[in-house]
Amino acid sequence: MSDGVSILIVEDEPDMLMALSIRLESIGFNVITAADGLEGLTKARQEYPDLILLDIMLPKMDGFKVCQMLKLDQKYKHIPIVLLSAKSSERDIQMGQQVGANAYLTKPFRTDELMRVIKQSLSGS
Repeated sequence: MSDGVSILIVEDEPDMLMALSIRLESIGFNVITAADGLEGLTKARQEYPDLILLDIMLPKMDGFKVCQMLKLDQKYKHIPIVLLSAKSSERDIQMGQQVGANAYLTKPFRTDELMRVIKQSLSGS
């Protein structure tokens, strides 16, 4: 499933970014990283990843805005976006749905849960 599949991780916390990168690369994903919302938006447009893991609380532009901008663009709206956030209120989760996110995981999440969501999002189910 992971051969040649690229995942863009947009995360401003270096330890979380490294942990996610190592985990995904270890199972064969090509990983692209960005440390803030603006860089994430730029890399999404340049690299055209198969899936985006997107933190919400980011410098320069929050994840909700990045998600919304990509989902409103015909060229990128099909890319699955999984929001990752410590924000777990019903309001935040609803906001994630409103901006078009395919899934919403609250931190801390289990690795198997993340893998399940990635697999589901890539298969379009």
